[in-house]
Amino acid sequence: MSVQPGATARVLLVEDEASIAEPFAHALDRSGFQTTIAPTAGDALQLAHATDPDVVLLDLTLPDGDGRDVCRELRRTSSVPIIMLTARGTVTDRIVGLELGADDYVVKPFAAGEVISRIRAVLRRSRAPGRLPEHLHVGDLRIDLGARRAWLQDRELELSRKEFDLLSRLARDAGRVVSRETLISEVWDENWFGSTKTLDVHVATLRRKLGDSPAHPRYIETVRGVGFRCRTGEEQEP
Repeated sequence: MSVQPGATARVLLVEDEASIAEPFAHALDRSGFQTTIAPTAGDALQLAHATDPDVVLLDLTLPDGDGRDVCRELRRTSSVPIIMLTARGTVTDRIVGLELGADDYVVKPFAAGEVISRIRAVLRRSRAPGRLPEHLHVGDLRIDLGARRAWLQDRELELSRKEFDLLSRLARDAGRVVSRETLISEVWDENWFGSTKTLDVHVATLRRKLGDSPAHPRYIETVRGVGFRCRTGEEQEP
């Protein structure tokens, strides 16, 4: 869902520690958000369906399950932006979270102001620009931007949120090199300070799903030291 200008964004805060959830919810409300607290994984899934949030703040350690399972379940039916809030701060943890479909990752302890800025950033990115084409066709690839679905010939691709965003961004400029900096800024965050390894992980996953090869690319070509290029239909011919 995209938030219309002037509308109150609905935030689902999934956090079991009341000492964190309640003051943070008040800070969110004071900043103009409408906040609902879910203290368990079960509550999170139920409230996500009932309240249709514009963004989910998701703790990973919950009394009845793992927040990563909640993220995975939400991604089955929704593209709602998800920001993970957790004490697990290793690079591996961040990559796993982003691979599951999270849009951002904040390590505890955090300042409320930082998270609020990140919420606003993901909401800006989730707003439909309105002037992009609804469909992209690049050789055997067909991408429906509105429905967020992609096909390779007649086979629908099972893509995570970030994989879809990455593929569609490359396909929009098929035949042209898109720099690593541009991809990180537009697909992740213009203020992204994490490792750029997550971009390589997503490209590698996309290539596997496309049946592509880095050594002999048919769809996604690496331009060393610069970025990546989606090959045009003519270049995709065997």
